[in-house]
Amino acid sequence: MGISDWPEGERPREKLLSKGAHSLSEAELLAIFLRTGVAGKSAVDVARGLIKNFGSLTRLFSASQKELCEAPGLGPAKYAQLQAVLEMARRALDEKIKTVDVLNSPKTVRDYLRLALSGREYEVFAGIFLDAQNRVLEMEELFRGTLSQTSVFPREVVKRALHHNAAGVIFAHNHPSGLAEPSGADEALTAALKKSLALVDVKVLDHFIVGSGAIMSFAERGLL
Repeated sequence: MGISDWPEGERPREKLLSKGAHSLSEAELLAIFLRTGVAGKSAVDVARGLIKNFGSLTRLFSASQKELCEAPGLGPAKYAQLQAVLEMARRALDEKIKTVDVLNSPKTVRDYLRLALSGREYEVFAGIFLDAQNRVLEMEELFRGTLSQTSVFPREVVKRALHHNAAGVIFAHNHPSGLAEPSGADEALTAALKKSLALVDVKVLDHFIVGSGAIMSFAERGLL
């Protein structure tokens, strides 16, 4: 049975309009994006199958063009539309994060980092450079590594902080394994960066690790 045959209050689009997007499941939200199903399956059925096959929305959104185009109910047009939606979301969060005191807006920072870093197949180490009022000057991808490690050079980080005339910095990197837990190397690196930046009067305010669906904060763990 197609979605058009469902009771009106159960149809994803009508449910969104009457109750808000927050009331929908992940599959229902994705079904609105898909619009149509395939033979014998509604858009919601297809959406459920996609989320199950990829493991999560995060992994679905970060899948390659080849992987998405081979999935039932998707193709080049849907891939292009999805990338456009994700890029608009990134840019909207980029605009928002530059207008707030990030220390008072932790959810905005986490949402931004989740979109920017989660699902990558390689490790990325980024810095969010802040002014004296903790407003974002720039987010910059500083180093890129392999599936297991990346090389981060404190001297280069100090140079970028001085370039942006930053008063503070928040670091973030992803774990391609999906586990948002710090390693001993992560803790040692954070300590080395904090020590190097202190020499030029730049404060390290936090270091986030982005996993698959979870983000861990050094500051919240008392590791800074």
